Amino acid sequence: MYTMGVDVGSASSKVVILEDGERIVTANVVQLGTGSSGPQRVLEEALAASGLKMEDMTKVVATGYGRFSFDQADRQVSEISCHAKGIHHLVPSARTIIDIGGQDAKAIKLDEKGGVSQFFMNDKCAAGTGRFIDVMARVLEVTTAEMQDYDAKATEPAPISSVCTVFAESEVISQLSQGTAKENIIAGVHASVAVKACGLAHRGGVTPDVVMSGGVAQNAGVVRAISKELKQNVIVAPNPQVAGALGAALYAYEDALKAMKK
Repeated sequence: MYTMGVDVGSASSKVVILEDGERIVTANVVQLGTGSSGPQRVLEEALAASGLKMEDMTKVVATGYGRFSFDQADRQVSEISCHAKGIHHLVPSARTIIDIGGQDAKAIKLDEKGGVSQFFMNDKCAAGTGRFIDVMARVLEVTTAEMQDYDAKATEPAPISSVCTVFAESEVISQLSQGTAKENIIAGVHASVAVKACGLAHRGGVTPDVVMSGGVAQNAGVVRAISKELKQNVIVAPNPQVAGALGAALYAYEDALKAMKK
């Protein structure tokens, strides 16, 4: 039995196809989000990679910022629930999830069964999100992929105090004009993201194991900064960008089982 999870985010689109609720047949990501060709492109890539067709999918669940725009889904589930289910499947010991996506940041507390007991979300401001990092990378003339390498060479993170992306951009420009090393500025940017993400996590209490999901979890500099801020080790979920799509595919599998029992 094949089920599909589709996560249409603000900055990227993800698809996971599961076989019998266990084996990941394919997991695909396109760096284009809702309102773009991203959802259709990632769907086509996933089907091509798996050698399957939409007709082979018993159930399809959509999640993410643009989930209601994906017409081929049987139903939609919130990204909070899908990230919880996906992370619990990948890391059963997870009790706190820090998810940093393109347009928001979330802290999710899980119970022992992987259910959501609390969550806190920042979706009103780009500061502390993937968008914030993208803006800073552009100002610093580096790619987001390069930022973790610069961070590893930092000697002292530069203070980036502003809670607003626009003002933080001005701070970074000011630091550059003063001759501050790019490595230290980037470490400061990552520390700023960590403070905001951990602030969300602390609101509900941080219970280990702490697991990171979302595209920003692929940046080792941010992971290091969050571990330092929390004063504990942070686990990065396997293929963290597709955790939400995996959770959606697991919901689709549960839906398929329920339909069979009727």
